[in-house]
Amino acid sequence: MSALVIASATAILVGLAPAQLIAQASTVENPVAPEKNPPGDIPDNQVFIDYRSPLGFMIKVPEGWARRETTNGVTFNDKYNIIVVVVSQRDDAATVANVKQTDVAELEKTGKAVRVRAVKSVKLPAGPAVVVSYGSNSEPNPVTEKAIREENVRYFFWQNGKLATLTLSSPLGADNADQWDLMSKSFRWQ
Repeated sequence: MSALVIASATAILVGLAPAQLIAQASTVENPVAPEKNPPGDIPDNQVFIDYRSPLGFMIKVPEGWARRETTNGVTFNDKYNIIVVVVSQRDDAATVANVKQTDVAELEKTGKAVRVRAVKSVKLPAGPAVVVSYGSNSEPNPVTEKAIREENVRYFFWQNGKLATLTLSSPLGADNADQWDLMSKSFRWQ
């Protein structure tokens, strides 16, 4: 039995006029298919492309994400995920000690409810780096004014007086470890 026949029978039973029946039939909407991945998860089949910056670095980023370039960096975002690379001048190499003393202190002072979990040195294809793992609150959504709790990793890459700071953020609990690993390992100075 078609939806129109059922709606007509219902209209007769509840006393709707034919015009009301047509209006109701035209507003019926099919459900939208649910996302295959929960918000915040970067899909396992995500395609990554090379982004080459005029600031002298290259990194693989998810294809199709929104990009905003500034004079000292670039931001990529999609849904609840954010990738930020900022380049600045720095005389000394990034070490666990000076990152804790300067950068972590500044992050805790200026960030939103920042809780640092670890600061460690890592060896990546681009060379040694310092990585800071931390939780924070997001900026409030401009429409709902609601903030979410985020999981973040921040890498400090130093070379010849230049510091590149790569920050990867997503909702707490999102499963992006493999994708973050791919991006951090793809970073190169040019």
